[in-house]
Amino acid sequence: MNDTVMVGVDGSPPSIAAVDVAAEEARLRGAQLRIVHAFSRRADLDPMIHGVLAQAEQRARALAPDLEITRTVAPGETLTVLRSESRHAVLAVTGGRGRSGFGGLLLGSTVVQLAAHGHCPLMVVRGRPDPRGPVLLAVDGSPAGEAAAGFAFAEAELRGAPLTAMHVWNTRSEPTPHEGPADPLNIVVDLDRLRDRHQRLLEETVAPLRHARPGVAVELRLERARVRHALLDAAREAQLLVTGARGHGGFTGMLLGSVSQALLYHADCPVTVVRGTE
Repeated sequence: MNDTVMVGVDGSPPSIAAVDVAAEEARLRGAQLRIVHAFSRRADLDPMIHGVLAQAEQRARALAPDLEITRTVAPGETLTVLRSESRHAVLAVTGGRGRSGFGGLLLGSTVVQLAAHGHCPLMVVRGRPDPRGPVLLAVDGSPAGEAAAGFAFAEAELRGAPLTAMHVWNTRSEPTPHEGPADPLNIVVDLDRLRDRHQRLLEETVAPLRHARPGVAVELRLERARVRHALLDAAREAQLLVTGARGHGGFTGMLLGSVSQALLYHADCPVTVVRGTE
């Protein structure tokens, strides 16, 4: 397995905050830290290398003195550079908003596209400073959700934190079971049956990981609610939210599932998006 955590730095305050988080993630893993900057104009390069990037490295060394740190400065469009660098990392870390972001946007398009198309999990540093609480796992039963569950358990173990595995369901998120004639107006929803099925999904997702990492304290949380609203509420008391890139019901042409995008835009703690095997 690759032993590098990479962080994208563009000189913006969010990207500098991401250096702190990336340094800690690298320290926890016993990995090296790679600070990456993409540039398009050479005129700006010397101040970035000798100013912002040097300061970022000093900041990381102050937080983790034994950390092996390298810097990569590459020409090209930011997404292209970061996506290429993510091939050689176990985790990519970015701020939620870059230097070129417009004031009305909560999140740069580069971050959304990197979450969808990068080659490793992407942690976006956002929300309240120094968040505390459990690692929050969004369980949805999808292949990407299974990959996210593995990441969340490993992350909770590294941090010595409890894990809350949360599955949110509602009757709008799936085909509705019904009884009686095939009249669309004659629909009877069996809520108990639905609830039991979603409870089994939650338990079956968590069971093998619970067995593999017995040191992680796990809370199972099943809620009938609007998915994004319930997860955003839970994120207010979490130190990290982990989600898959696309859940059930997503359109294949979308970069990310709508819930994943909502979490990246609005969560009150860092969010890690994990892609499933394609």
